[in-house]
Order: sequence, then structure tokens, then C-alpha cells
Amino acid sequence: MKKLKIVFLLFAQMMPAVIFAQSATKPNVVIIMADDLDSRQLSCYGGQNLKTVNIDALAKEGLKFNKMYASEAMCVPLRASLFTGLYPARHGSYQNHKRVVDTTKSVAHFLPPLGYTVALTGKNHSTKPEANFPFQIVKGFEPICVATTDDYDINEVKKFVTGAKKPFCLFVMSINPHAPWTVGDPSEFDADKLVLPPHWVDTKTTRADFTKYLAEVRRLDNQVGDVMKMLKETGKDKNTLVIFLGEQGPQFPGGKWTLYDNGAHSSMIARLPGVVKPGTVTDAIVQFEDITPTLIDLAGGKPISYLDGKSFLSVLQGKSSTHRDLAYGIHNNIPEGTAFPIRSVDDGRYKMIVNLTPAKSYYIKYSMNTENNKLAFTSWVEKAKTDPAAKKLVGRVVTHPPIELYDTLKDPYELNNLAGDPTYKSTIAKFRTKLDAWMKQQGDTGAAMDKPVAPENKGQ
Repeated sequence: MKKLKIVFLLFAQMMPAVIFAQSATKPNVVIIMADDLDSRQLSCYGGQNLKTVNIDALAKEGLKFNKMYASEAMCVPLRASLFTGLYPARHGSYQNHKRVVDTTKSVAHFLPPLGYTVALTGKNHSTKPEANFPFQIVKGFEPICVATTDDYDINEVKKFVTGAKKPFCLFVMSINPHAPWTVGDPSEFDADKLVLPPHWVDTKTTRADFTKYLAEVRRLDNQVGDVMKMLKETGKDKNTLVIFLGEQGPQFPGGKWTLYDNGAHSSMIARLPGVVKPGTVTDAIVQFEDITPTLIDLAGGKPISYLDGKSFLSVLQGKSSTHRDLAYGIHNNIPEGTAFPIRSVDDGRYKMIVNLTPAKSYYIKYSMNTENNKLAFTSWVEKAKTDPAAKKLVGRVVTHPPIELYDTLKDPYELNNLAGDPTYKSTIAKFRTKLDAWMKQQGDTGAAMDKPVAPENKGQ
């Protein structure tokens, strides 16, 4: 009995050390996020215009997701979804620049009780107000997405990483390749030899803009390389979950601010030695809302029932090849243009897009103002006056039928609308039932949501 008591006392004395040792083994997290990335330009995703060596290296060391979807293809709503685990209608930031509901909590609330420091460097206009997003802000990366330079100091980030007393979750938010496309070296690319997305009209202005855009993709890839080099230099790479995210698509017509795949179909690569099998690929359907629940799961926390997202940790561990049955999308066009609300549902192959006000024309002030002769779209409209193929592509951007249905496996750029084919009548009916139920569950009032509100956040 005396010996048992001594053993108990020794164990009790050791308990703090045991608990510390267990908490110390929790993985750090570094999430590197692009800004307006056409993920199809990444060479590991089939891009032909540049070799993204550092992002490709991450894919070789980790798991590449083929079915990662943005629920809303614009910066503020999507980042709010990333941080909160909620779809836009529920977190309240369902328009660009609109703040979240006052009671909304984020990853910066959920992880600290689980022993984590949660920090962010770079683009930060989606972290307001601080009560909803209490990140520790780390100097290093440019915070303003429309800045004409993107100078960054990796040493500031390194100081945070090496000085962290607890496991950390660090968001590294790049501003590349967000417009105005003023950084990097466009001369690396021969405009005449670039492979353009087939839903674009081929003009000189388009190709010139594309060289500037790709120069920023190169810059993004270099930033990923610098972050990974820093983690390896500090030895943190061995116990850090690194996630690369493509955000939504590019600020070209038919990309960002739409629910076409060029806007909503994103990229994700995850690397964690000993947990994520290197060089693997998954077709599991995942949305940005799922990331915060996954981090909570990874940190040892219990699921939060009211979140829309759900953990895909089992996919990271190679225990599951599936996650969601469907991905949902929402778009409210104000304040970026005139009202044009859109909703979508996607099963990984077939996507249905519902245009709630099809009698109206779609318009985005940043990319479709034809009074601005410097815009690529202006050159598209001019070419469409004499070129039937160009006219069709311009019409695809401006006018939309009530229902669009695409086989994204056979038609990845969504140029052939199947909605009028009787073969797909049951598919549309099934999707419509699912979409209506989702909208009701979300409190999504449809076209009534796409109306002016007071702007709350700056940036795009």
C-alpha cells in the first residue's frame, strides 16, 4: 500500500510534464492563401503557362485536393467562411465589404482554448471587427490587396514561428495574384504563346494582361517557397500542417464574382509528415467552411454542432476518400455591380447554376466597364462586333438563362449548357430540391439578399 502511494505521488508530480509533453506534440498549422488565383494555372493542376515549382513541391510532399470549392467567389465572404466555418448567409458577410453578424465567432476563438496561438500575416481586411476575428497580427506580408507592391519580410514571420511558446496556427495571406498586377516580371512570358482559357476572347489586350497576371502567380509561388524554406530552416516543417489554398478565381470575365468553375473551383494542398501520405490526390468534395472544423479536430477539440463545415481530417489521414456529397454556392453582385443573384449546387461532376433574375444583364464594374479601353472585356466586346465566336463568349458573360447545367468533367470551362436536354431533367429536379432545402436551412432569401448595404470592409 505504501509503495502504491509513493507511485501515485510520483505520477501526480509528473502529470504537468506529461500534459505539457502531450500538448507540445500537437502540430503547428500554417495556411498559405493566394488571392484571386486561377488554380488551373498551377502546373500541378495541369497549367501549361508556367512551372510553379514550389507549389508543385508541396503537392509531391502532400495531398492534392481536386474538388475544393469556394461557396462565394469573392474575397471578404470567402475568407469569413474560412475563418468561421459558416456559409455566407449565416455568417452575414454575404456581400463583398459587408461585416459578419456581431455574435459570430471564428478560428481565433476556437483554437486558443485548445492550446494554440492564432495569428495572421498579410491581407487582413477580412479580419474586422477584431471582436469577431481576434488574430495576433504578424508583420511581414503586405496587408492591402490593391497595393502596387507586395514587398514582404520572411524574417518577421520567422521571429513569430521561432518565438512561439505554444503550438501556433498562422495564416499567411498573400495578395497575389490580385489586381492591379503590378509586381513580378511579365517579360518572362511570351504573350503570343500563352494558352488562354477557352471561355476567353483572344485579343492583344487579354494576352498582355495575362502576362502581368502570370507574373504575380510566379511571385506567389516564390512566396510559398520562402515560407517552406523558413519552416525547414527552423525545423518546424516536421510537425507543421501546411495547407495551400487558391481562394477564388481571377479578376477576368467569367472568373471571380461568378459561380462558374473558373471562379468557384479552387485548389488545396495539405502536407503533414507522418500523417498525410506524400504525392497523393483526392476527389473528396471539400469547401472552405470545412477548414476551421478540421483544425479544431486536429487540435483535439470536439465538433461544434452549429457550424456548416465539417472536419475532413479522415481524408488527410487517408482513412476516407469522400467528404461532402454536394458543394453549394451563393453570389450577390452588389456592390461590385448591379444586382444579379446566383446560386449553385455541384456534385463534383455536374453543376447546376440558378440565376435568380435572368431577365437582367450581369455586370461587374471592375472588369466590364466598356468605357475603359484598357480592360480586356472592352476588347472582347469590340471583337464581338465582327466575330461570331467572340460574340457568343461575350454573351455568355452578360446574359444568363434561369438554369444552367454543366458536365464539368467533359466540359470543364462550362461552354455547353445541358439544361435544355431532356436527358438531364431528373438531375435538375434533384439538384433543385437539394438547393431549395439548403437555402431554407441557411435563411437565404435569394434575390432579396442582393441589395445595397453600408460598406464595412475595404478591398476586393
